[in-house]
Amino acid sequence: MISPKSLLATGIIASLVAIGPLSTDMYLPAFPALMQSFDADINQVQHTLSIFLIGFALAQLIYGPLSDRFGRKPVLMAGLLLFLLSSLAIVFAESIATLSSLRLLQAIGGSAGPVLGRAMVRDIHGPRDSARLLSYIGTAMAVAPAAAPIIGGYLTVWFGWQSIFLFLTAYGVVGVMLLGMRIPETAPPGSHHIMTIGNLLKNYGILLKHPTWRWYTLTCSFVFAGLFSFLSGSSFVIIDFLGFKEEQFGLFFALVVGGFMIGTLIGGRLARSVGIKRLLGYGSVVAATGGVSMLAFALAEVHHVAVIVLPQMIYMIGVGIVMPQSMAGALAPFPHMAGTASALLGFIQMSVAAGVGVLVGHYHDGSPLSMSLSIALMGIFTLISFLRLRRIDHEEEDDNEDGGVEPSGIL
Repeated sequence: MISPKSLLATGIIASLVAIGPLSTDMYLPAFPALMQSFDADINQVQHTLSIFLIGFALAQLIYGPLSDRFGRKPVLMAGLLLFLLSSLAIVFAESIATLSSLRLLQAIGGSAGPVLGRAMVRDIHGPRDSARLLSYIGTAMAVAPAAAPIIGGYLTVWFGWQSIFLFLTAYGVVGVMLLGMRIPETAPPGSHHIMTIGNLLKNYGILLKHPTWRWYTLTCSFVFAGLFSFLSGSSFVIIDFLGFKEEQFGLFFALVVGGFMIGTLIGGRLARSVGIKRLLGYGSVVAATGGVSMLAFALAEVHHVAVIVLPQMIYMIGVGIVMPQSMAGALAPFPHMAGTASALLGFIQMSVAAGVGVLVGHYHDGSPLSMSLSIALMGIFTLISFLRLRRIDHEEEDDNEDGGVEPSGIL
């Protein structure tokens, strides 16, 4: 075993958190190939992505409380095993319906990585340093989704779309080995309380009634939904509408992920000196600016890859700033049920993203308009959520000065 605070442990946790982005980003260039292979339409292929997000969201509601009861490591190990077995089964899928069903199982297994990875960071580093570590993990993790569409594009061209899921199977095997041999249990002593349906609902009720938790979660969810809008529509826009090849799509996607890496680096460097709230404000404005810029070009019917990629890079800088700070802020007040708090946050985040992704696919007309409109709206909603969060803080400060309630205690 290694020290939980070591660089190696942080790297392993980052690789487990990256399962979600890898499982979505790597097969994006294969969307047109999936349509041809299964004689499917755009909505059916889009469904394989949306159902993954739905399964990813629902499973987190179970993984978080289970990890608070039994510990992070055994629950995470079970999820990884399901992920790698379902990834292998997808290779042999003979219909788009079978592929969708197996993607649901893959999501249920893979969701253990992000939800428990966030909880492990909170366990190890506490409320103050977790925002900084989540930012740096986001930076390291961005390398995988930046490379994933490039790898996925070439794998699709050279070996067919099935090779992508063989790659994910191997990734799951390595994850199981590293977790089993290297990472110790991180859940704090005394947190393994008895889990009943009553306790579970009570804990979820506590979270939902916590006003700052709600708005941190919505801020995180909206900014992620804008990213998912790009994931849902970008391959069709760049490959089908603009006429680029699958392997070229991966290069453009890497530029977009570069914006995310810039944002996470900014967040990691400034988290201590600037603070979560101010960074959230900066990131929300950046995200809204990127989304509105892309929509303006789409409405003006300027059709060029630069007016898709560059505004999305700006948006992704905002995502890289907002997501780690909002996650850390949401988890900070709940050290003894960090898994439950992370699970409900992840469920809401993924549910919003899946719903938005379905709308992008449904209203896709062959142009960038529906995707651009969705990204712009999510950027604006992110900014509105942050402003509501700031207003709550001011109200709590006023109440405290008048001898009322104490501040929430969130950093």
